[in-house]
Amino acid sequence: MWTALAALGRSASSGGYFRQPFATAERECHAWFAEQAAARGLRLEHDGNGNTVAWWEPEGATGKAVLTGSHLDSVLDGGAYDGPLGVVSALAAVDLLRDRGFTPGKPVGVAVFAEEEGSRFGLACLGSRLAAGTTTPERARELRDPAGVGIEDAMVAAGLEPDLGPSRWLQDVACYLELHVEQGRDLVHRDEAVGLASSIWPHGRYRFDFTGQANHAGTTAMPDRHDPMLTYAMTALAAAKQARLSGNRATFGRIDVGPNATNAVPSRVTAWMDARCASDDALAELVATIEKQATERAGRDGTEVEVRVESVTPEVVFDAELTGRLAHGRPVIPTQAGHDAGVLADAGIPSAMLFVRNPTGISHAPDEHAETADCLAGVEALADALTELTR
Repeated sequence: MWTALAALGRSASSGGYFRQPFATAERECHAWFAEQAAARGLRLEHDGNGNTVAWWEPEGATGKAVLTGSHLDSVLDGGAYDGPLGVVSALAAVDLLRDRGFTPGKPVGVAVFAEEEGSRFGLACLGSRLAAGTTTPERARELRDPAGVGIEDAMVAAGLEPDLGPSRWLQDVACYLELHVEQGRDLVHRDEAVGLASSIWPHGRYRFDFTGQANHAGTTAMPDRHDPMLTYAMTALAAAKQARLSGNRATFGRIDVGPNATNAVPSRVTAWMDARCASDDALAELVATIEKQATERAGRDGTEVEVRVESVTPEVVFDAELTGRLAHGRPVIPTQAGHDAGVLADAGIPSAMLFVRNPTGISHAPDEHAETADCLAGVEALADALTELTR
């Protein structure tokens, strides 16, 4: 399975992945998933949000389902494991349980959630948010990709039938268990192949609009400039400093400059900041401090800055009873990355996460990795958990 999936959406130059939601490579991944589900005799169900679920419903299975899975989309030039590992492992766990002769007493679903990364429409975990009803159809319809394409138009172009409302099938889910590659080195330091998540740090995305005055790069004396690039540059450095001092995270990873000419002082810089902190109060304090420093610098540069909140996700604490049932002595650690499991937990569905060790600690980049032996240990752990939850 891994070999077949690995070729889809991979860049020949960087080795990274470009599996943007509702575009060709991501749709090929969904077609691959449908083929895998059909080969196992699993019933496939789609909703109006781009999500897909493959149901294992043996005769005699009753009650609410246990859901597992992850996502198949990627960040731009992302790694192979973030998302797909959870989907492949879920299918492999079904195979393993069948090999063991185990028949679940409850239905088991393998989910593929859409637009988890937010790489196209800017709102992470969009598919699970819409499925759970924590993001409204009206909010979703406002979203545009960098080319100005709305989400409904993108879905229709991909052959889907959007409705952007809560997903009926999610009402039949008792709990959700997501396996994911670890996006750090905690398990490496502990010398453990598999761990569980205790919580997800609060995190948000913020848009900074810096405006100034366009001018000639050669004839405009330095004291006469109103250069928004300088304001942005200081803000990016200030964000890094404040995050380091407080033990939190702040990253400017995307900018757009106008007029974007080598020989011109820019008139505007739009920059997006990702911030993550150990508590909700710490997140609010960090962003407020960075905005204050940006505003003060703008006053010195003769520029202006406006900050808009694009999304904020509060801290998520995973179901302690569920996590405790599945831990079996494995480490339970917090994560700074957002996941569909966090969205479902926030919506009131008991959720837990399994992590598989990442020897590089690198994620959202081509060097993201997990050793095959650790991945197989993850499949064993997931199969054991499904056994525990569906007896």
